[in-house]
Amino acid sequence: MKTVVNHDFGAGFEHRLQADFPQLDIHRVHSTEQAVAAVADAKILVGELRPEIFAAAEQLEWHQYVGIGFNHYMAIPGFSESDLVVTNCRETHVIPMADHVFAGILAFAHTLPALFCDQRNHVFDETSYLTSTIELPGTTMGVLAMGDIGSAVAKRAQGFDMEVYGVDIAAMEPPPGVKAVWPLDRLDEMLAISDWLVITAPLTDQTRNLIDAERLRRLKPGCHIVIVSRGGIVNEEDLIEALRGGVVAGAAIDAFTEEPLPPDSPLWELSNVIITPHSSAGSPQLWQRRADIAYDNIRRYLAGEPLRFVCDKRLGY
Repeated sequence: MKTVVNHDFGAGFEHRLQADFPQLDIHRVHSTEQAVAAVADAKILVGELRPEIFAAAEQLEWHQYVGIGFNHYMAIPGFSESDLVVTNCRETHVIPMADHVFAGILAFAHTLPALFCDQRNHVFDETSYLTSTIELPGTTMGVLAMGDIGSAVAKRAQGFDMEVYGVDIAAMEPPPGVKAVWPLDRLDEMLAISDWLVITAPLTDQTRNLIDAERLRRLKPGCHIVIVSRGGIVNEEDLIEALRGGVVAGAAIDAFTEEPLPPDSPLWELSNVIITPHSSAGSPQLWQRRADIAYDNIRRYLAGEPLRFVCDKRLGY
């Protein structure tokens, strides 16, 4: 069975597949052009789907996506309506991304951006920081989307004695340590009490530009925002104005509307912004977990067993 792999899990991944599943005809490709040439008669694609690849994939039955949310696939003509089965790598990203949220929170709570600047300039000025630290116990965190990442962030917040509230489109019992999970129509209520707003939602038609200028003004004064899921949920232009005007005290941003973030984006120049290049999940353990899911799903596919993490192509995750 022809299988195209266009993501680098390491040579050991393909060797393991070939040894354990000799019925596979594995084609490891290293470019979109190679993938287009190889995929025409393939049944399985492991890695990343692009418009050119989808258009050439005449017999493709199943795509194991290497990530989680694939909202960027939604613009591929015919993708959402196709019979292609798509699975993702849910749960693999939770640990590093939840830790990254607290890296941003602690950086702001202890004024690390300013302290790092002082370090680079050889400045040792204790008097500038006598009242600058934000103690986390008793502060309130609002989490937009109480899924895998949001729940893991909330769990970590317990260790800092923070109060946590969530908003989610799905009705659910609050996870341990969460005061309440409210429906979307109570988002404004959560914004008004949040010292820390954490964005862990997928980007969908419902969440795009959900946090706009009006909603940013409803945030609790002094609120900091941490964005780790997708850009475009917080309107970037509105966020820039809110950061400039002090409506938002600071933002740690790992996902942007346009990636790479353009060199002329005003976000680069704002002293109250921490920019990371969509790298919050990038641990060696993450990639091993994703390789294990791909391997297990290939085993299931060949055995006729249900696949793990089957996605809804209309939602993008």
